Order: sequence, then C-alpha cells, then structure tokens
Amino acid sequence: MPSLADLIDRVERLLLRHDELKRTNALLQEQVQSLEHERDNLRSRLNAARARIDALLLRLPAAGETGKTLP
Repeated sequence: MPSLADLIDRVERLLLRHDELKRTNALLQEQVQSLEHERDNLRSRLNAARARIDALLLRLPAAGETGKTLP
C-alpha cells in the first residue's frame, strides 16, 4: 500500500497535469475560434466571387445571338 507521502506526490502531479491540460484546451479553443472565423470569411469571399461571376455570365451574349458558334 502506498504511503501518504506517495499519495500526496501523485495528487500534486495530477493537479499539475490537470492545469497543463486546461491551458492546452484553452489554446486549442482559441485556435478553433480563429479557424472558424477564417472559414466564415473565406465562405463570404467565395459567395461574393460567385455572385460576381454569375453577374458576368448574365452579361455574356448567348451563342445564337452573336452569330458565332462556340467551339
């Protein structure tokens, strides 16, 4: 059976490990939030680019209107 001093030592190491894991978790949560923000920004830019492309496509004449056929 472990002595009281061994148990105290083990509990102290577990508490230190717990604190380390809490700090790591907080850092990971910050990274997730940052990446989610970046993802949302990229999605927004993609949607804006799609809208611009769609507007440009609407301005193009249809193949029959130009008198030329598409290759």
